[in-house]
Amino acid sequence: MTNSKTWMCLICGWIYDEAEGAPDHGIAPNTPWEQVPMNWTCPECGARKEDFEMVEI
Repeated sequence: MTNSKTWMCLICGWIYDEAEGAPDHGIAPNTPWEQVPMNWTCPECGARKEDFEMVEI
C-alpha cells in the first residue's frame, strides 16, 4: 500500500495526487510532491507550487 499524499491548489481547487502524478503536465505517477519542480505551475489556473496545500481525501 502506498503512502501517497494529495495536494490542493488554494486558488482553484485542482488536486495533485502523488500516486497519479500529472502525466499530461510532465509529472510521472508516484512522484512525491517534494520532487515536483519548483517552477511547476497548476495546470488549471497557473498558480505556483507554493499555492498548494496538503489535504486529506
